Amino acid sequence: MIEHRHTLNAIKSDLLEICFNTVENLNSHSEYLMLLQNCLLKHFDINQCCFLLNEGETCKPYNIDVSLELKFSGIPCMMFEPYFYSGSIVTIPSFLAEKVEFNGLTHMLLIKVGNNTPISVVLLKATEKWTDFCQSEFFEDFLNHFTKAMNLLYKNVEIRFNENQYRKLYNMTDLFHSTMDIDVILKNVLTIIQENFPNFDVELILSNDQDRQTKVRIKPFDYLSERPSTIEAFVSGKITTEQASDLNSSLLNAPIKGRQAIYGILQVSAPISYVYSKAQKEFIEILAHSSGNALENAKLYHQSHRLISDLQLINETTSRLNMKLDINEMLLFLQKQLMKSFQPMELCFVLKEGSQCKVTNASTQLFKTEEGMLYISHVSNHFEETQDPLFIADFSRIKGPNVEYKSMMAIPMIVEQRITGFSLVLHKDSYFFSFDSFKLMQSLIHHSSLAIANSTLRNQLQEMVDHDHLTKLYARSYLDEYVESALKNDDCGMFLLLDIDNFKRVNDTYGHQVGDEILVQIADQLRVLVGTRGICARWGGEEMAVYVPKISPEEAIILSNRIVEVIPEVTNPRVTISAGLVTGDEYQKQEFQTIFLEADTALYYAKKNGKNQVCIFNEAMLLHS
Repeated sequence: MIEHRHTLNAIKSDLLEICFNTVENLNSHSEYLMLLQNCLLKHFDINQCCFLLNEGETCKPYNIDVSLELKFSGIPCMMFEPYFYSGSIVTIPSFLAEKVEFNGLTHMLLIKVGNNTPISVVLLKATEKWTDFCQSEFFEDFLNHFTKAMNLLYKNVEIRFNENQYRKLYNMTDLFHSTMDIDVILKNVLTIIQENFPNFDVELILSNDQDRQTKVRIKPFDYLSERPSTIEAFVSGKITTEQASDLNSSLLNAPIKGRQAIYGILQVSAPISYVYSKAQKEFIEILAHSSGNALENAKLYHQSHRLISDLQLINETTSRLNMKLDINEMLLFLQKQLMKSFQPMELCFVLKEGSQCKVTNASTQLFKTEEGMLYISHVSNHFEETQDPLFIADFSRIKGPNVEYKSMMAIPMIVEQRITGFSLVLHKDSYFFSFDSFKLMQSLIHHSSLAIANSTLRNQLQEMVDHDHLTKLYARSYLDEYVESALKNDDCGMFLLLDIDNFKRVNDTYGHQVGDEILVQIADQLRVLVGTRGICARWGGEEMAVYVPKISPEEAIILSNRIVEVIPEVTNPRVTISAGLVTGDEYQKQEFQTIFLEADTALYYAKKNGKNQVCIFNEAMLLHS
């Protein structure tokens, strides 16, 4: 009896020492449990002992080596309740005795304060001292003091742990408010999670817009491939958990949300039997919410700067396009702007000419190949059905896994409710282009469409001004400008003025329609004979002119005679022509008006002297004119 009293007093003294001398230095349950285990060893010779602590309605072993499954999943607290109806200490049940980790342990002790849930279940191997003390009147007093001490230590560690966690959260939140760097925000989220849950895997699953803004290793959120529990958390904005047997993991999905939207999921993966406690869920939820607000602030900050940049880009593009550039210059400028803004791997501009699609020169090499036509054909077919732009994150889902370029944006050029063409950009990576990029490209092409259409109309109008409507030869005004410009640089050349012989008789005999057909036949033949060496023009009525720069006098005579010889052979009804040629010495260092008068004089001379011939101008002709 006295011995048992001394034992109780000694235990109380040790427990008091543990509680008041170590409580400020305890950072984990394992530390104080080791002290309590030493107390049992000291007073009762108990050298085999295991503390099962209550964590989220699950009792988890601490001071003993166990399997990972048992360490993380523990044992449901409800399994112990039936065994303690008869008292606070009972023989260890068979479901525990069968486990290798508890081999040799004989009894279990319930540590519980009042009607609250148990703090712990202590498994131990009974000794003679222990058994003897348990039968004494001092046991209940011992159990009461042991429970109070353990409860105090347990709560202290929990408080310190929570305090430490929330201090980290506070420091992280303070950091979040001081930075607009998305990488810094995401790195710190991963760091604090991994510090608090070192044995778990953590993954950031972010929406595609966020994916383009960070270098931190993340997983892009994909509705088509994500797990239902992950999608539920993203859509509902609430934490979800899942026992993922296919991954052999217990997943916790915490939405990363701000005030305006949800930006992704913070996913924690534990062993499949693990049960997340309420405190853990609250901590992860607060962390995800804080990071969501910080991410949103950083996003809005970068978005405001991007909007300013986008407006500057649109303004610069609009100003440049209003400078009356020709269509090729416009498209090359747009190509430069799109390449700079969106970093595509391939880009093209396609203009519609009737039912045909014409790939412009402001396109990359891919679109001059059969592979490139696959993308153009898909976009063209789409715009046959609708005027809606195309934004495809993964083209391989439409055309199969062999498609090389997966990200696509295609914007139609619309003028007066009609598609006149489209712009197309590609990248090999799926989900490469953000939705903001898509909207910016829409704005750029929208502002450019009218300018491109106006340039096309200007070109068509200029084409009409520069060419004769009937023969499609150049007009006289164009020839005048061309020759005057060429004379400044040419040391030699030829100017041939020709006229159809007896053309009035043709019109009177066959009618003006046949006369027009003869003009067209002669014009076609002139283009064939002159080719790209020079230009041919309709001078007026039945007169036409040929100008060839940088041609020797000998070659000029041969070409002129060939023209006169061929015309009767290609016209129906057959006609001949007369021509006046200026070349050689007469050509050099003269004004175009002078050259024209000389050619006209030579033509008059050819007409006067029998027609169907070429006469080369010389000074003597002026004396006889």
